[in-house]
Amino acid sequence: MGFDDLKSQKGLSSLNDYLANRSYIEGYVPSQADSVVYAALSGAPSADLVHALRWFNHISSYNEGERKGFPGDAKKLSCYGPAGSDSKKADDDDDDDDDDDDIDLFASDDDDQEAEKLKQQRLEQYKAKKEKKPGVIAKSSLLLDVKPWDDETDMKEIEERVRAIQADGLVWGISKLVPVGYGIKKLQIAAVIEDDKISTDFLEEKITAYEDLVQSMDIAAFNKI
Repeated sequence: MGFDDLKSQKGLSSLNDYLANRSYIEGYVPSQADSVVYAALSGAPSADLVHALRWFNHISSYNEGERKGFPGDAKKLSCYGPAGSDSKKADDDDDDDDDDDDIDLFASDDDDQEAEKLKQQRLEQYKAKKEKKPGVIAKSSLLLDVKPWDDETDMKEIEERVRAIQADGLVWGISKLVPVGYGIKKLQIAAVIEDDKISTDFLEEKITAYEDLVQSMDIAAFNKI
């Protein structure tokens, strides 16, 4: 049956459960399946739906044009989701096996020279096929807590300064103010980083540099994508 109404709590819970052990809706790289499901949401899932929120923040790190350029063919929403996902994966695995079966590394021939030549050709084909597979960029989804000095600190200015921190491999996500007591609120903001380019130490150094506004920065959640 697949996904139905992803604007309902039931639909979001189903999406969260589905993504508990998956990085993407299908396969190991972003595809049109992610674009279709992303478009069906009315906004970011709540913080308690950690897997769905982690996936949402990751797909949000791509702009609309990039999402439209994801590989694959877009299908209707009900084609994606728990029902049939395992069988589809098995079919995909079978297809991969069939592709590999087409390349017989140990083909035999009565003529030893021709057989060796054929084997080398197939080895080269096999190597070329493996090299064409796209590499996956390691990313992480973060949830940061930025705490002010007191209840008179301008939280809007804090958020503006945090979002003003720009770097290759860093994409800011949704944010909200969370009460911590005595009228003080902290800024909780999501971000997606490319692990090879951005570190948590870099973020802490940049954010706490606003020492007239920021008392401290903590990592509330950290998930590999």
